[in-house]
Amino acid sequence: MQRYSLVVMTNPVEGRDGEYNDWYTNTHLDDVLKIPGITGAQRFHRSDTQRDDGPFPWGYLAIYECETDDLRSIIRELKTRGGTQLMGMTDALAAERFVCFFEPITEMKRPAA
Repeated sequence: MQRYSLVVMTNPVEGRDGEYNDWYTNTHLDDVLKIPGITGAQRFHRSDTQRDDGPFPWGYLAIYECETDDLRSIIRELKTRGGTQLMGMTDALAAERFVCFFEPITEMKRPAA
């Protein structure tokens, strides 16, 4: 099966960080993981220390691991379930977001031992 990474960058609505983070971590990740082919999920918060000066538009990143021979089926399920009882959304999530699938072109490299 082909592997993909679904990369999602988001922000909370101003002043609603707590509600956004609670929903994303404790509800949304589990809802997404119920979609066949999505095999893992992890969230990240942008570090205060960066290589370059900002501004940086996104404060949060979620990476979902996918394994499928039919990526369109995952996309279809995400669109079908989004905003329903199967994948409820919150109005604490800002409307603008970045959502994109990537496929690996190399194996993961590690430092030499």
